Amino acid sequence: MTTYVISVPGTFTGDAGQQTQDELARALRPADPHHTHMGNEEDLDVLTVNDDGTFTVRVTVDAASGPEAEREARRYAEAALDSVGLDEGSAPLGPAVITGIDSGE
Repeated sequence: MTTYVISVPGTFTGDAGQQTQDELARALRPADPHHTHMGNEEDLDVLTVNDDGTFTVRVTVDAASGPEAEREARRYAEAALDSVGLDEGSAPLGPAVITGIDSGE
């Protein structure tokens, strides 16, 4: 198994106020990239929200392959969004991409 840092972009189509954003960040916290060597060096936040309503979720995933890691990260992001009451219509996600591979060094 390899630890991947995966970025999943998305867009809030409605109002996702600060409280919702804070709840989402807490829901994502167990997979925070700051727990990896690369996440600390690059200061990768688990959730970044832009003024235009676009956002990026960055999570760590242990997987056997890149495609598997991307699928798992997307599922994780979808579950976190769902836990704060946001569905695919209110926060659609783009394709997950590998941001980095944590070497553990």
